[in-house]
Parts: sequence; structure tokens; C-alpha cells
Amino acid sequence: MPEKCALAVWPTPMEPAPRLAEAIGLRAGDLWIKRDDLTGLGGGGNKVRKLEWLVADALRHGADTLVTSGGPQSNHARLTAAAAARVGLDAVLVMPAPAGSPSVSGKSAAAKSVVGKSVAGKPVAGNLLLDALLGARIAWVEEASGPAELTDAARRTCAALRERGARPYLVPFGGSSALGARGYLEAGAEILAQQPDVRHVVTALGSGATMAGLVAALGPGRVLGVDVGALPDPGRTAAAMAGDLTGRAQPAEALRIRADQVGEAYAVLYQPVLDAITAVAAAEGVLLDPVYTGRAAAGLFAAVRDGDIRPGERTVLVHTGGLPGLFGHAEASVRAGRLLRTQD
Repeated sequence: MPEKCALAVWPTPMEPAPRLAEAIGLRAGDLWIKRDDLTGLGGGGNKVRKLEWLVADALRHGADTLVTSGGPQSNHARLTAAAAARVGLDAVLVMPAPAGSPSVSGKSAAAKSVVGKSVAGKPVAGNLLLDALLGARIAWVEEASGPAELTDAARRTCAALRERGARPYLVPFGGSSALGARGYLEAGAEILAQQPDVRHVVTALGSGATMAGLVAALGPGRVLGVDVGALPDPGRTAAAMAGDLTGRAQPAEALRIRADQVGEAYAVLYQPVLDAITAVAAAEGVLLDPVYTGRAAAGLFAAVRDGDIRPGERTVLVHTGGLPGLFGHAEASVRAGRLLRTQD
């Protein structure tokens, strides 16, 4: 069996962004967008690179079910469900129960379909809608409040499935492990082939594996991670995975990380992020999401303003996908809707 499972066609495109570059203070030829939103499977996104390695490992272990965790608008959960569908496995997604949802105790770890149902009295939307179409089952857990609690609940879900005779494989939160990070070791090589003189690669920093793989491929000096607020110490997590990939200890202090775009919280829309989403759409016709790629773009803009990225330096913004999450983010829908203009 091959080391990884083919789930997409590589390499993804590298597109110039000259109008956006000039709008934020760079030269027209400085800025490029690595389109990892165009990976194809299940709406696209960066998690496909990680899942190619993780799904292959699941198949080697004889799994019949992929189990993973995330929020109701998790891009990773959606793509795990898509990967399971592609290779003929079941998928169970462990998620924190919204108030008023058909939740269950994390200890019982029951899984329910969301097809045709509402959650907390609201229609299913965004990534959760796609989870339903992809045939995933949801294990709602009441007490989960963060990645660690969700991971514990996912382990209990696996145990419950084994008791029923299933063969579950636990896909880590965000697909982030040294194995999953191999996908972005490969992405770093793609970027170098497409932009050999790249000076800065800007990416969202969530569960850590994307940045870890890029650091392993490109070195810590060229990679700028923009913290999205998913983990309390994402830099240390990314550094540990990068060290595992290279076989050399990677000090977290050596990583370039901006933590100024989180705002109030991970799932709360920050005004500079909405501004960045609007600017990228207006300048290049490229759509970003409010949690990951919007923050990455806002971090890029801030880095140019404070001189960390300067005119004449070739810069790549990694578009990690996530657009379905925009349609499941109520606050973003309301605030972006106010920008709608009418013709006199």
C-alpha cells in the first residue's frame, strides 16, 4: 500500500496578485497566492494534504471509520468526511453541542446524522451542511470546550465504536501530527519550484501542522504564521512537529508568528479581518474565510505596514481554503451584508 492516499491533483496553482500588492504597499510583482483552496475534494482546502497521509495510515491499519473532532464549522471535519467518502469509509465527527442542539453526553459518544435537521433551532449551514451531504455522523458532546476536551471525547467515541465491532481510526484535531505535516513539507517544495526566490510565505496558524511542514521545507526565517486563536500555544506545537519532520530540534522562539489578528476570540470576527477579506475580494476576486485565510491576509497587511515585509521581496500568501465556513458564520454574514451596494 502506498505511503499516502491520492485525494487531489498537485501542484495547486500559484497566482499573481498585482492589484492587491500595490494596494497594500508592495510592488505589483511581489505578491502571489498559493491556491490550496483549489484542492478539489469536498470543497477544497489545506487539510487534504494532511489527510492523504493520515487516510493511507488508516487504511494500512484496516480501519472502517474515520473519527475526528472540531467545531461545527470545522474545515478539517468537513474534509475528513469527504476523504472518508472518497475511499469508502464511514466518518464520525465529534463536535461541541450548541445550546439547544440534539446533544449527547461525551461519555456515551452517540453519533447522529444531521441530514435534514436544524441545530439549536437554526437551519444547518456552511461546513455543517456539507458534513451532512457527505454522509458524516455527528457526536455532539456537551462538556467539550476546547481541542483537548474534544480529543478526549473523540477517543471515547473510538472506544464506543470498537465495542460495537467497528474499526475506528482517530484523525488528530486539525489533522495535525508529524505524519499529517508531511503534506506541507511537500507543499513547501511546490512553493520553491513555483517561486524559487520567495522571501516570505504567509499562512494561517491554527493547529500547527501547516506551518510546521512549511518551516521544515523552507526554514523558519521565510515562514510567517498568523495565529488564529485555535490553540493556547500554537508556536510550540508547530515547532515540535517541524522538529519531528527534520530530525532536528526546532526552538519555538525561532518561528515568526503574529498574534495580533486574533481579536476577541477564535470564532469571533475581528474588524481588520473583515477589512482584509473585503480588500482581497475587491482587488483580485479571491474569496477568504473569517477564521483562517482572512486572518492570514490581515497579518500580511500588518506585516507590510510595520516593515516586516518590504517592497521588492517576493511574498506568497497561502490560501488554505475555508470558504464554506463563511456561509456558516452568522456574524460575518450580517456584517458583510452591510457592505452590499445598490445602483441608483
